[in-house]
Amino acid sequence: MEDPLRETPASGTVTPAHHYPHIGHHSGRRLRQFFTPDGRRVHVATSPDEFEHHKRRLSSIVEEKDQFDIVLHGSQEHVEALRETHAHHERSREQLRAKHGDLIDEFERIHRDLDALSNELHNISDHAVQLDANFSKYGYSAHLRTRDSPNASSANSLMEPADDSSSQRDWDAERRQGQTMQFFRKPILRQYFHKGLLWRAQETYEVASYELFVDLFYVGIIAISGDGAAEEATGQALLRFAVTFVMSWKFWSDISTAIAWFDADDILRRLSVLFILTCLLGLTINMAASWDTTWTPLVAFYIAGRWFGSLYYLWMAYLVPMARSSMIGIAMCNFLPGFLWVGSIYVDEPNREALIWLGLTVDMFGIMTLMMIFRGWSFMPLWFRDWSKKHVEFYPGANIEHKIERTGAFVTLVFGYSVVALLYQSSAKVGINAFFGKAVLGLVQAFAFNWLYFEVDSFNLHTHAIRRHVFSAMIWGSSHLPFTMAFVLAGAALSKLVLAHDNPNADPHDLFGSYEERSLPEISNGLRWYYCAGLAIALACMSFISLAHIYKEIPNQRLSKPWRTVVRLAIAVVILLLPLTHRLNSLELIAITTSLVVFALVVELVGASCVHDPFWMETKRHCTYAARCHISKKELAARTKGGKLIDVEELARDGKGEKGGYQEIL
Repeated sequence: MEDPLRETPASGTVTPAHHYPHIGHHSGRRLRQFFTPDGRRVHVATSPDEFEHHKRRLSSIVEEKDQFDIVLHGSQEHVEALRETHAHHERSREQLRAKHGDLIDEFERIHRDLDALSNELHNISDHAVQLDANFSKYGYSAHLRTRDSPNASSANSLMEPADDSSSQRDWDAERRQGQTMQFFRKPILRQYFHKGLLWRAQETYEVASYELFVDLFYVGIIAISGDGAAEEATGQALLRFAVTFVMSWKFWSDISTAIAWFDADDILRRLSVLFILTCLLGLTINMAASWDTTWTPLVAFYIAGRWFGSLYYLWMAYLVPMARSSMIGIAMCNFLPGFLWVGSIYVDEPNREALIWLGLTVDMFGIMTLMMIFRGWSFMPLWFRDWSKKHVEFYPGANIEHKIERTGAFVTLVFGYSVVALLYQSSAKVGINAFFGKAVLGLVQAFAFNWLYFEVDSFNLHTHAIRRHVFSAMIWGSSHLPFTMAFVLAGAALSKLVLAHDNPNADPHDLFGSYEERSLPEISNGLRWYYCAGLAIALACMSFISLAHIYKEIPNQRLSKPWRTVVRLAIAVVILLLPLTHRLNSLELIAITTSLVVFALVVELVGASCVHDPFWMETKRHCTYAARCHISKKELAARTKGGKLIDVEELARDGKGEKGGYQEIL
């Protein structure tokens, strides 16, 4: 690429009239067009669609075809054009300063003061400043762009106005602008990747009510799969639990993904969700006897849901031509593994396991692998990357807020199941006994896990794993399935341990009704491994999820995040080895595991604090200030006590005084 500064006019070149109007710096505005030093008008397109529109419209003006350029906002061409123009203005300013001297300096000072006052007036006016959803608590991303709302200004205007949502709302007019729900509405791709940038709508996506209905339905699925595995506590029960849990989780994931990718708030979408839930219901009622007599209907309902998803994506490929190639590829990823599942019907155990796990692997990682192919990695052949860029120019992307919210909702369901599994009914006059103690310990354990996942691992978050890198996003997404699966298994086993009467002060007659019948005189090795291995794997997966994020750095921290994660992994190993000690009864086993989990929580809380800060409560301390500037300690203390502002630019121009001053101000 040629140097963009090579053709910049020399100093003193006359700039065409009206080429460089004054541009404000209010938040929410964006430069839509400008002139380069050689007089060419540069049009800035905010999206690929607008780029093609400008190209077709402006190319029809034959007389001016050599007088304009069109660039995509944020692209390399846009950056180079801005740098070229910026350098030209810098040279012009230096020439004016050399010619007029102090007059230019005074003008620039007044200009800076005016900009500062204008920004302050804008912030406190009736036009409320909206928080940018793209750069919120999940971190900044330079590869993220937002598409303008339909009521945005025309591309012919020089500047985009401030966000329309900051204008005064006409509530009376909105009252007369009701909408109807249509049976079918053409879907819109909410967010997509194009040339390495993620384009997404500016509007905040809200979770639909039928998504919450799917969550409620999944509560029963978790209970059936977990309780069924804990009833037997054998290797075959564990295998059945893993297979059926992944199959049902795939239904939940597909519904969330399809809803997040496309905006189609119509009746047809709700009917589609209802059909998939019907297939999920058929899958659920055939779980218990799937290894004996109901494997065929279980697979049939699973294939019906998956192939319906293929048909849905083919329909989206027809309605949304922009992403047709990627939609066809996703539809094939849903359709082709179905033949493996059909083959598993005609193969007996144990040979059936090969087809089952191959089908699950393709179902779980097929679309993820396809997205990696669409990205065109550097290790791929050049011809393949060129083909991918040519034929798969657009492919859907994830809405980070929706993805995190839906995943958090699923984890909440899992934690909720572990709490519900602890509940029992007592018939004793004084119900403070070993059963109650084990239930309390189990409650503390679930509360500690909830604290670690939702608060500790989300505290001081700088960049979320999804926004950090594609590999960290894959680690974050892939770790949640074994995490939830292991915790469900541990919660199911814990429900059996709470009712066991293998320890003192645990009379089974103190339990009411059916709970007395379910009380075990001793706990089997299978339950021990279910419980301890489930907790250990869940704790380890939480560690991997935590390591995928980037956290804010805190000076003088007692224990950094990586070392706290090492402690958490060590605790997971200890819990994993507890079943080898067969002499532990149910109360001792629950007490030890709960103590270890609470210890992991305490390490996180204490380790995240600073060495010189008190941990137990706030105390009044002397204010300290550290800086690297050319100023004496005496002058710094005098200005601070007097409430005078320190002009950093003035200090930089002065260049006198003591470097590296540090003063404790009383």
